[in-house]
Amino acid sequence: MKAIWNNTVIAESDHTVVVENNHYFPAESINKEYFKSSNTNTTCPWKGKASYYSLEVDGKENKDAAWYYPEVSELAKTIKGHIAFWKGVTIEK
Repeated sequence: MKAIWNNTVIAESDHTVVVENNHYFPAESINKEYFKSSNTNTTCPWKGKASYYSLEVDGKENKDAAWYYPEVSELAKTIKGHIAFWKGVTIEK
């Protein structure tokens, strides 16, 4: 699977985990040069507290377009160490 934004592959893996129709990519599969830490946090009732990354590709920013759970609940342990995307990031085979 590939995560693509602004015509650039930002993550690629044969081992994503699908939860609630989102592909979670292993952290080691992202192209780190496109990711910037964000101060944004949200809370999911069953997964835990999410943290975000903004994407920057060719001078364009996509704020808070990737999220992950630094500490996951027992119910969400399959996505520990994984990152998911939204806000215009496309997922392709």
